[in-house]
Amino acid sequence: MNDQHRHFFSEVVTQDITIEVVDAVGSVTTLDAALGYDPADPYAVTATFFTGGGDVVWTFGRELLSRGLTDPAGEGDVHIWPCLDANGRATVIIELCSPDGELVAQARTQDVYRFVSRSLAMVPAGLESEHCDMDGIIDQLLNSELI
Repeated sequence: MNDQHRHFFSEVVTQDITIEVVDAVGSVTTLDAALGYDPADPYAVTATFFTGGGDVVWTFGRELLSRGLTDPAGEGDVHIWPCLDANGRATVIIELCSPDGELVAQARTQDVYRFVSRSLAMVPAGLESEHCDMDGIIDQLLNSELI
């Protein structure tokens, strides 16, 4: 992909959200976070949690986030499902697991839906492969120190 073409896809979708983190005993802490989508990595989204100890970034599938708006979705380290909060408002639960611990967060469905819709307007579902720089990926793999 040449630089001119790469510049065309450089716009990134971001959505600031407020999440509520629920700990093991049920205490709730409110955190600022942001969802991000970059067409240069068309299958993935990021969730950045802004904490006093620094930003924590998780990357997972955009399709997973989209499916989790209406149905339980996910395997392994990331699970997402629709729910209602204590006031009966629609929320999305995002559960993240790592060797360091587990995070269970809820975000307003409206905020997550707006983000997913904006990312799909930029790169419709099923057309992600048209935005992949396969030559660049192959070059990275072939020039990697892992080989």
